[in-house]
Amino acid sequence: MALGTATDPYELRFDTGRVCLDLIATTHPMERLGSVEALRAWITGSGLVPPGTPLAHADASWLAGFRELRAQTARLIRSRTVSGAHPYGLALARVNGLAVAAPPAPRAVRGEDGALVRELTGPPQCAALLGALARDAVELLTDPVARAGLRQCEGDNCPIVYVDTSRGRRRRWCSSELCGNRERVARHRRRAALAR
Repeated sequence: MALGTATDPYELRFDTGRVCLDLIATTHPMERLGSVEALRAWITGSGLVPPGTPLAHADASWLAGFRELRAQTARLIRSRTVSGAHPYGLALARVNGLAVAAPPAPRAVRGEDGALVRELTGPPQCAALLGALARDAVELLTDPVARAGLRQCEGDNCPIVYVDTSRGRRRRWCSSELCGNRERVARHRRRAALAR
């Protein structure tokens, strides 16, 4: 795969602490789910399915479903309004409706080396994967400890929301390597400019 494509594993991020937040992060700094191929890579990379799970049956309707769930989940996560507000209520109803679907059924099978590995009993359906993501969002939204740990990255123009599980709850950036490094470089440049 060529570098710079959304299916490059270095471009897909899974560092927010929750799979539903990882889905929201696919909008920054540009659309990461721009194709069905990118969606397949994200589904596997997120751990929704075991590596090697066939996803050839995924199509454009899957892409629309994942993007719609992403938008509704983002509305719930980022909303500061009361739960009775109309857009919030619609998003909550949609996420709750998707959460009803049963998740893909896993089973343990012997791998090539004899160790047990996880495999799905059959090809996953879109509704089952959306259900797993929606349930993760419901669990996050209803868990007071996890909800209290939600933070927005302090990086310039970074909208990524993550769960801060750091010691002392002092994590400032979605990624120390990305936004944190940019901030440290900018701080160094400011100090160097003042020293001149």
